[in-house]
Amino acid sequence: MTEKSFRLYGYRWMVLAVFMFINLTIQMLWIAYAPITGPAAQFYGVTDLQIGMLSMAFMIAFIPLSIPVSWVIDTYGFRWAVSLGAILMGIFGILRGLAGADYTLVMWSTIGIAITQPLLLNTWTKVPANWFAPDERATAVGLVTLSSLVGTALGMVLTPALTETMSIPTVQLIYGGIAAFSAVLFVIFAREKPATPPCPPGQEVRALMLDGLKHALTVKPFWMYLFITFVGLGIFNGVTTWVEAIIRPRGFTPADAGTLGALMLVGGVLGAVVIPPFSDKQHKRQRYLMLGIVLAIPGLVGLAFAPSLWLLFVSAFAMGFFLVSANPVGMQYAAEVTRPTPEGTSNGLIQLFGQASVVFVYIMEAMRTRDGSFTPALLLAAGLLVVCALFITQMKDPVSAA
Repeated sequence: MTEKSFRLYGYRWMVLAVFMFINLTIQMLWIAYAPITGPAAQFYGVTDLQIGMLSMAFMIAFIPLSIPVSWVIDTYGFRWAVSLGAILMGIFGILRGLAGADYTLVMWSTIGIAITQPLLLNTWTKVPANWFAPDERATAVGLVTLSSLVGTALGMVLTPALTETMSIPTVQLIYGGIAAFSAVLFVIFAREKPATPPCPPGQEVRALMLDGLKHALTVKPFWMYLFITFVGLGIFNGVTTWVEAIIRPRGFTPADAGTLGALMLVGGVLGAVVIPPFSDKQHKRQRYLMLGIVLAIPGLVGLAFAPSLWLLFVSAFAMGFFLVSANPVGMQYAAEVTRPTPEGTSNGLIQLFGQASVVFVYIMEAMRTRDGSFTPALLLAAGLLVVCALFITQMKDPVSAA
């Protein structure tokens, strides 16, 4: 076999870019109502919980669809699956904007958007596997993670600002238009795979989806990482959801909460960009998983107890940076340790456990003290991160990453 049997193409960055744009827009659509819960509830004439359901619908829909969607991705390819999801995302996004003040139509449109999400999220490792060399894949997944966080941050920052000068349906129509535009770009520019593989023969080979699923579930380190995903995303989603309520008992304002949430997301963006390349360069996964999980603990403790605003901001940034940095490294670790399970299958299981962590959001609220403090829940979260660190000590680097 000659060296020309495999090569890297510059076009891989175009494919990754349009895929990142798709993931950015789905996150904007997901978070679009969270920062305007009160005004939205008043506009539609419903409760805060009903507005919250517009976000939770994404997590709820993901759980039963994740595994079937993984089969679709591994059977028909990521380009077909993501194109279908992106087109439907654009259609339902526009319909949500056209629904006006009818909450029922808004909810049905949101469910339509939510159904498309697994088609996009479950391909996070499939795209890098088809186009990137093994020592670039964690970096590529990190960039997709970055785009997802940027989408969330844009939705949180832009939505309140835009609703000051235009109606909520108009803002949603704009978001739907952006989603439709991202779908058009993906359909035009995305390609399933390059003319020749990006890695030596054998490294791109994967088992059939059902065989791969059976194999993945026999790999003990993979089960450990699923637990880590459940805890990590549960904490991140929980803090994001209750950020204003967490700091309110200490006298901080909603504006402070908005800044804190933004800093946590900025930290997450930087963590997703800075850490994975070191993992790729050194061909090490375990040490960077440990780094992310362990160093997120002080930030979490700071969120629970910080008496001053600057310390609260530093804690939020640090927690976001380290906790999110573990995600792309861990996803690539899972793809490697479960070989020859298809990337769409292992990624689908990871995303499934991540979305199922919505239960942690409810646990945090249930543990809230009478005076409104989330300290017990945040300390529980820190303890769970310690358990995750103990699991990581048993998760050795896979041969393919060594």
